[in-house]
Amino acid sequence: MSKKRLIVIAGPTASGKTSLAIELAKHYNTSVISADSRQFYKEVTIGTAKPSLEEQNGIIHYFIDSHSLNNPLTASIYAEEALVILEQEFQVNDLVILVGGSGLFIDALCVGLDKIPFSQEVRDQLNIEYSKVGLEKLLIELAHKDPEYFVQVDQSNAVRVIRALEVIRNTGNTYSSYLINDTKEARNFDTTYFVINHPREILYQRIEKRVDSMLAAGLVDEVRSVQHLAHLQTLNTVGYSEFFRYLKDEIDYETAVQLVKQNTRRYAKRQLTWFRRYPKAVWLSQTDLSLQLEEVLSYMK
Repeated sequence: MSKKRLIVIAGPTASGKTSLAIELAKHYNTSVISADSRQFYKEVTIGTAKPSLEEQNGIIHYFIDSHSLNNPLTASIYAEEALVILEQEFQVNDLVILVGGSGLFIDALCVGLDKIPFSQEVRDQLNIEYSKVGLEKLLIELAHKDPEYFVQVDQSNAVRVIRALEVIRNTGNTYSSYLINDTKEARNFDTTYFVINHPREILYQRIEKRVDSMLAAGLVDEVRSVQHLAHLQTLNTVGYSEFFRYLKDEIDYETAVQLVKQNTRRYAKRQLTWFRRYPKAVWLSQTDLSLQLEEVLSYMK
């Protein structure tokens, strides 16, 4: 595997990562591994913007509909499973495509994650606090103690917020300091990072169009179909949490739609903040798919 290469196509939600990854896979006659932490789950499709079988265009995709919401996939387990797949793929391909917007999962596979300290006592205390005072006060503490991770984390995901505070309180160190450093286990393949970087107004237009398309495709009905799983942290995510509130008559439909669009824009900002930590990433300036493909292939030569 020493001469093998993983091409990473990263970028914010609705930036067109999947389309570019598929075109690259067709060009190189290789497979695609998803690093989108929501597309793993077979119970949800519309709100996660999974590529359809038609869009996959005969390209083998891993980690699409591969797991259940009832058995969430952590970044570390994802890395273990993806490394096995990579080893198999590299037996027949010199190059594989990794695509997604979940920075933590990309990092777990490409560079590995540190053995982050664990404290059940601190975690239990934080869960008690969360049940009593809610997430907002925990977010304030996280913003004060680890501003770097605060801008990266999904701020509606209580599990990740609590995990970060558990480490901070237990060790006195920031959680972000454990995520990426120079002590990771070496990988037996080379990695090239590309990040799609649309101008803000174009990205926001794409997000607006994406949400409208999801609604037209039946997003609300999909949310209703998993309403019995609303307590799962895997569904405490943009596009689902807002419409769970709508289905409980806490907000009206138009408010839910606007919240989805607003929260998606905020999520995109956090994704871009994460990807700016990659010092060797190539930021793609083109907005047209064919020009993006040309840009990547030119660089790879």
